[in-house]
This record gives sequence, C-alpha cells and structure tokens, in this order.
Amino acid sequence: MAKRERPDDEAMPGERRQASARHEDRYEDRADGRPDDRIDDERMDEENILKPEYVRSVRESLEAGDDARVYELVEPLHPADIADLLELFERDERHQLAAAITDLMTSDVVAELNDFVRDDMMESLPAARVASIAEQLDTDDAVQLIEDLDRDNQRAILAELDAEDRHAIESALAYPDETAGRLMNLDFVAVPEHLTVGDLIDFLREDRALPNDFFEIFVVDERHHPVGTCQLSWILRTPRTIPLVDVMKRDQTLIPATLDQEEVGNMFQKYALISAAVVDESGRLVGQMTVDDVVHIIAEEAGEDALLMSGAGEGDINEPIRDAYYSRVRWLVANLGTALIASLIIAAFGAAIEQLVALAVLMPIVASIGGNAGTQTMAVTVRAIAMNQLTRSNTGRILLREMRVAMLNGATIALLIGLATGLIFTPLLGLVIAAAMVINVIIAGLAGVLVPVIFDRLDTDPAVASSVFVTMITDSMGFFAFLGLAVASGVVG
Repeated sequence: MAKRERPDDEAMPGERRQASARHEDRYEDRADGRPDDRIDDERMDEENILKPEYVRSVRESLEAGDDARVYELVEPLHPADIADLLELFERDERHQLAAAITDLMTSDVVAELNDFVRDDMMESLPAARVASIAEQLDTDDAVQLIEDLDRDNQRAILAELDAEDRHAIESALAYPDETAGRLMNLDFVAVPEHLTVGDLIDFLREDRALPNDFFEIFVVDERHHPVGTCQLSWILRTPRTIPLVDVMKRDQTLIPATLDQEEVGNMFQKYALISAAVVDESGRLVGQMTVDDVVHIIAEEAGEDALLMSGAGEGDINEPIRDAYYSRVRWLVANLGTALIASLIIAAFGAAIEQLVALAVLMPIVASIGGNAGTQTMAVTVRAIAMNQLTRSNTGRILLREMRVAMLNGATIALLIGLATGLIFTPLLGLVIAAAMVINVIIAGLAGVLVPVIFDRLDTDPAVASSVFVTMITDSMGFFAFLGLAVASGVVG
C-alpha cells in the first residue's frame, strides 16, 4: 500500500517501472520550456484525446492484431484517459486492449476506472496481478478495487498481499459498505502527546514508513485516542522546544467508522474540513478521511439520488443489462399499479366525460401540473433530508413553508388556466378547472414533503420510492378533484 516508503528499485514491478520511465522521457522539457518533440504528430495532442478518429485507430489496430501499434497509440495518454478509453470499448475488446498495454495498466489507471468496468477487469486478471496493483494504491482505493469481487477472488488476492497490507484491507472490509470505515485511509501520521516540536520534526525526517503525502498530524494519548491535530505549517513556524500540546488544535471533528458516507460528506461541508480523524467504537484512531475522498462521495451521492428518484437504479451505461433490467422494471411495474388507480377514477366518471368531451381534453393538464409541482417539492425535500437540513425539529415549519409556496403556485396557474378555459369553453368550466388546479397543487406540495419524510422515518431511502407515490397521489387526486367538481357544479348532468 502507499503507506510504506520503498526504495526506488521496489517502487513498482519492473514492467510498470519501465513504462513509467518511458512516460516521463516523452515529457522531458526542452530549453524553451515546451514539451520534447519526440511526441510526433501521429500522436494526439490534448485537444484530440479520445476523439472518434483516434478511438477508431485503436480499434482497427486491435482487430489487425497489431499490439505494438496499439501500445504506441495509447502510451502518450494520461492514466485517467486510458481508463476512459477502456470504458469506450465492449467487454471483449476491453480485455484485448488491456492485454496489449499490460505495463500501462498501472494502479493510477485502475483507480480511475468506472466501478463496473473495474470489477470486470479485475475478475479477468490473475490474483497476483491484482494484488500487485492493490499494493500501489491507498488503502481506501485498494478496498474499492476488491470489495465487489466474489469471495473466492477476494481470498485469492488477499493471499498474494503481504501481512500488513492484507490486515489493512481486511480491517476496512469488516465495516459496512458505504461507511467511513470502508472509505477511510489508513495512511496517516499519529504521534504521542508528550513530544516537543523538535521531537516531531526529527521523527518525520527519520521515519521511512511515513505516507508519501500528508499535511496534518494527529496527536494521540496513551490509549491511542485523538486529542488534537497539528498542521505541518504550524510545526515549521514553531520553535523546537515548544511542546506539541501547546501548539496543537484540541477541537476536532471525529468521524465514527460506522458513519454513513453521506453523513461524512455533510460533516465536511458543514465544518469546512480538509481532513478528519476516523475512530472506532472505543474512540481509538483507526484512519482518516480527506477532502479528496469526500468530493467523490458528494458527487456520487448527488448523482445516486437523482437516478433513484427516476427509478433508473445505478444509471450507469456500463452496468450489466440484466442488472439494469432488474433495477428499472420493478419501478415500472409499481408505476403501472399506481396508474391503474388513476384509471379507475377516470372510469368512475366515464358518463360525465361522454357528455362533455372538454373534460377529457382538460383533465390531463390538471394531473400534469400537479405531478410537476409534486416533483419539484419532492426534489427539494429529498435534498434537504440528505443535507440534514430537514429534521424532526423543523418538519412542521418546512411543511407549512411548502404549503404556502404551493398555494401561491396553484393560484397563479389556476388563474391562467381558468381564464383560458372560460374563454374557449364556458366560464363555469373555467372556475371548475381553476379550483381543481389549486386543490391538486396544494396536495402535490403536501405529498412532496410528507412522502419522503415518511420513508425517511421508516429508514428507507426517500429517493428510491418517493416519485412513484407522489405521482400516484397527484394524478389520482387531480382527476378526482377536476371530474368531481365538474359533476358537483352542474357542468355536466
């Protein structure tokens, strides 16, 4: 893992070291500061990366079995671009491409791969090769590399790791999925509280087992409980004789290892954290979370909520077809069931609709506007729940706020549709649709708040099922309000 410094000749396997050297040679600066001209004009410049012509050249070379040409085309790419290139190919082509550029398949490339593509690639590689890649990654990235593989593959890969790396990964895998324990980095610096600044500086200079990159040091007591933190900038500006306890920051945000990753993201946003200590149930320091990991979490959670509200499951274009089918069809079936409820309401007013065709023309408008209003409120509510802005203590206030917004929206839309309907059909029908619109938009606002809140209280992700039920409520109540008012008002006999 990245937490141990290694001599230069052990930094990576021989093939990977050679590839790295070639990569660096191609980018040596000339005297005028421009890249070396050894990158000929056959190789793409930054603006041409992964354009159709380039991808087609790689595919044609693969089909022709010209691995040397494939390697030549891919070698100039940044690891993130190699990962993107792999994702553009079909599964069989992807494996063929990986075989042609074996020593370019570094840990940096693997870390950038889409989850589904990475899992597929890892399952196709020998356990020793996967273990070699895992050793070059930070602990959190190594865990993501193997956590979704089947148990047999996991055991085979772990057996290839040295004892220290194996213990680190197994410890992280013991925590539930999508928690701080799974995502934390074990590469951190912790020192006892009795040290002076000078002692710490000497330790940092002499200890070769330190992480390659760090900027914060955790100070712990004899039980290994974090008692403060020191930034490197503070240490460099402080006289050597000053005790650490006099310069460290005692107030710190501690993250339980079992805390959900979404809550971790909220904490980093709320307290503007750069890094934070992760502690186990006894309060011992077991890892750290850093802002680069949290940025990924926030982006992942935001995209996940949006996709769940649409019923699209993972919503990943690399997701296996069977998984995509299962994740989407169940919500379509549920939606079919809720749509039948709206159909039954329409059928109950079939005679009224036969007498006045205008009802059939206008009633989809009421349901559509109500559905959109409900979706707007639901999206705001789900986000507020995810960001911890909506809690038990302010649910009532938020509900009243959204009801006021709904009444204003309903009145505005009702005025517009009522005037138009009155001019085109009859004034009475205009009043009926206006009243139905106000009722449905208010109901939509109510449902948009209450449905996600109820699911959240039941410990169910409100983003998953809310949209189906909100749509059912707004459609059904929209039809019922409009057709019921039309009959009650005498618009139809």
